[in-house]
Amino acid sequence: MSPSRDLSALPDEVLMMAESQWLFTESELLRTPSILDGLSSEKERENRGKGVNFIFQVGIMLKLPQVILATASVLLHRFFVRHSMVEAPGRPAYHYYSMAATSIFLATKIEEDCRKMKELVVACVRVAQKDSRKLVDEQDKEYWRWKDNILHNEDVLLEALCFDLTLEPPYKVLVEYLDRFGKSDHRRLRNSAWAFINDSCMTTLCLQFSSRTIAASALYAAAKHCHTEIFDDDAGRPWWQVIGIDIKTIKQACNTLAAVYEQVQIKNGRDVSIHERTPEDEDGQTTKTRARHPQPAQDEQVKTPNST
Repeated sequence: MSPSRDLSALPDEVLMMAESQWLFTESELLRTPSILDGLSSEKERENRGKGVNFIFQVGIMLKLPQVILATASVLLHRFFVRHSMVEAPGRPAYHYYSMAATSIFLATKIEEDCRKMKELVVACVRVAQKDSRKLVDEQDKEYWRWKDNILHNEDVLLEALCFDLTLEPPYKVLVEYLDRFGKSDHRRLRNSAWAFINDSCMTTLCLQFSSRTIAASALYAAAKHCHTEIFDDDAGRPWWQVIGIDIKTIKQACNTLAAVYEQVQIKNGRDVSIHERTPEDEDGQTTKTRARHPQPAQDEQVKTPNST
């Protein structure tokens, strides 16, 4: 049976149940195998980010869709919940670059958008050696080392994932939300929300919140950043209730990502104001992303025809 699945055909309950098995608390993420083996939480977070950055660079070189890169990022983060980056007696260490390459390989299968093994290996070698024009021959030892590692680690990755390949990339959910609320043509809002999800891939947000919560948080952060409001539905429900996501959970996800950016210096000068913290105890009725439908004006006096 193909690992790829038609996500649109799966009930939300099935997706949420499958995803909930991979959600952890902050305290649980401080007890990953790498940290228990002596790696600091800051170093582990940095290595995870490097692995995801590797995925994105290889993806750009191979012109892979963003959905594949997001899927590969989730696979990488989930893998290091089960395995360590630190070598121990009788047990190998798994390097984040090597597992990132394998995650890309598996993600292309899941999303049914495969690339030739040679193309993937060449891109990995070039990114790893920081030489985008490097000539990579199929007879080189480096070529075969990467190819053998990818093929060998695929089984290791699948076993770590318990062959659970039911994923719902937040990008797809975001597109669904934008269309639902009539914001598909709002380019700045869409790009800001997309950037939020891109940045979340570098962190363990996918291990703390569901894909739908991440997509809702991206929409919330982008709407605040772009000073955009979303109208309540006909029943007077705010947009987050319409999609079934608690506003406090949305703010928690936003603040989790904001905390990462407070600890990591942004060197490229990119605008990261979208990641500003939001008070979680703020009344949801007064959030800046919500717009109520105007009430119809009522006549000051109802006139009735003269009975006489």
